[in-house]
Amino acid sequence: MDLNEILRKEIDDLKEKGLYRTLKVIEETQYPVARIDGKELILFSSNDYLGLAGHPEMIKSSVEATKRFRTGAGSSRLLSGTIELSRILEKRIAEFKGCEEGIVFSTGYMTNLGVITSLAGKDDAAIIDKLNHASIIDGCKLSGAQLRAYPHKDMKKLEEILSSSMNFRRRLIITDGVFSMDGDIAPLKDIVQLADKYGAIVIVDDAHGTGVLGKTGRGILEHFEMKGDSIIQMGTFSKALGSLGGYVVGSHTLIDLLRNKARQFIYTTALPPGVLAASIAAIEVIEREPEQRSLLWSNTERFREGLKKSGFNTMESSTPIIPILTGDEEKTMRLSNGLYEEGIYAPGIRPPTVPHGMGRVRFSVTALHTEEHLKKAQGALEKVGRELGII
Repeated sequence: MDLNEILRKEIDDLKEKGLYRTLKVIEETQYPVARIDGKELILFSSNDYLGLAGHPEMIKSSVEATKRFRTGAGSSRLLSGTIELSRILEKRIAEFKGCEEGIVFSTGYMTNLGVITSLAGKDDAAIIDKLNHASIIDGCKLSGAQLRAYPHKDMKKLEEILSSSMNFRRRLIITDGVFSMDGDIAPLKDIVQLADKYGAIVIVDDAHGTGVLGKTGRGILEHFEMKGDSIIQMGTFSKALGSLGGYVVGSHTLIDLLRNKARQFIYTTALPPGVLAASIAAIEVIEREPEQRSLLWSNTERFREGLKKSGFNTMESSTPIIPILTGDEEKTMRLSNGLYEEGIYAPGIRPPTVPHGMGRVRFSVTALHTEEHLKKAQGALEKVGRELGII
């Protein structure tokens, strides 16, 4: 049997299970409206919550930096890939998050792998929420630490795990801030209280909270009015900040250690100058233009309340990530495909991204969605949802 035949059988198996995926190619866009396969659609699939990826100041900064420093860094950070903009961005994100220092990675996925593998090893316990992002799970597995998972936001079980893990050198509690498929928020205050009680380290992935949560968009710690002195915060520039890359912020000592130990930082090419400049500009825009965040939350609350009144199950979502729970994989894709035919692009989420029996269509609301966009989406959902017996 040749390799292609082996691989084709695996692909056929995915198709039989309803788990086969294809790429949707955007041909033209005036976000949040795009043309895909010749069809005009309203996108509800992007994490660009504030619409900053198209902000004139970010585009201008990116172009100017590209002209000054070229298109690529050409090297890793520890060789010659650290340009002036690298250090400016690290300083700005640390200030924005209220921490001593920051370090920037090439992607958010690499950030989680880097920080977890740098802090945990075979003598440690990595304790995670079962619904954490795949990058956290993979980072824990790669670290060699004993992986312990507690049911979603179950603080009683978390305490049981902590109390039975005192023989480990370190205990790391790692959690998403905003859970990317459910749209709910981690009980961070409770997690930190338990960590303090049992001498554990807390790492919070604020990828979907940065720019969105808190009075000034500084994320989950601001949302809960918490100080970040004892919490390791990671996040991304690729969501509400409309750019690319990941970061960790914390103490000088932590960042110094990551520069020297994180293989995902050391052995990869640095971010392009244009990307660095765009991320710096995004922080400035978020601080200067709070009205975008206000519009985002107004859109979010209006849309979610409308869906609830129509009878849709939006789970425990309290953020711009709004899932429509359908259950089985077939119904999930029938709803997503039905919406597509109505001019709405909202992806169907199936295993292994979510557990079996928990399929859903995931909506991401942004500041750029108009009232007309939201009404059209709700109308399409009601029409297709009734046809499928979801409502």
